[in-house]
Amino acid sequence: MKHRVKENWFVFVAALFLIGALGDWPYGYYQILRWVVCGVGAYSAYRAYESGHTGWAWVFGIVAVLFNPIMPFYLERGTWQILDLVAAIPFLIYPFTNKKS
Repeated sequence: MKHRVKENWFVFVAALFLIGALGDWPYGYYQILRWVVCGVGAYSAYRAYESGHTGWAWVFGIVAVLFNPIMPFYLERGTWQILDLVAAIPFLIYPFTNKKS
């Protein structure tokens, strides 16, 4: 288990950013959050696909699109808070369900 956590540290960073978004931060935090979550989501989708976990690849792909910083979605704060929590869940669960990484 320690090996999985060490190897997948970046997904935990993304999850921390998402959970941290529930606080009241300057706008810059949320811009960085988009870059981090989009990048980690896209990379996780690639890794999941390469491992044969197409369901997880779709989940992370959707997260990457939702948090993309290039063409952002504009939603209300309350909606984003729910999405932040929901998006953190796959990042926290996947490393422990993925037997190949």
